[in-house]
Amino acid sequence: MSNESLAQVSNEKLIHVTTLGRTTKKPHTVELWFAAKRSRVYLSHEGEETDWMKNIRKHGDVSFEIGGKHFTGRTRLLDNDEEAWEGKVALYEKYYGKASKETIEDWFSLSKLLLIELRPE
Repeated sequence: MSNESLAQVSNEKLIHVTTLGRTTKKPHTVELWFAAKRSRVYLSHEGEETDWMKNIRKHGDVSFEIGGKHFTGRTRLLDNDEEAWEGKVALYEKYYGKASKETIEDWFSLSKLLLIELRPE
């Protein structure tokens, strides 16, 4: 799927991300909030790493579905930098609206951010 297809579903509320199990290599699907911008999808999780996050560390390739459209991409954790800031803003504004930098930083203070880069067609 293309960037255009991703843009068409960017207002959907949920994404279904399928990872490969670290040892079993069996598909594992989770439902999450997300934000899409250009050819990127941002995810976040507060607290301890979950199985799906551990799976991504081992196998970064994922498939995902948004609004009935299927995509594939490569996922990685984002460090606290400009790239992570773009994801924080995109996620916060999608679900809660505009906010100050302090509010957004506070909201994500215990979160890990992940980025899925869309695979070209």
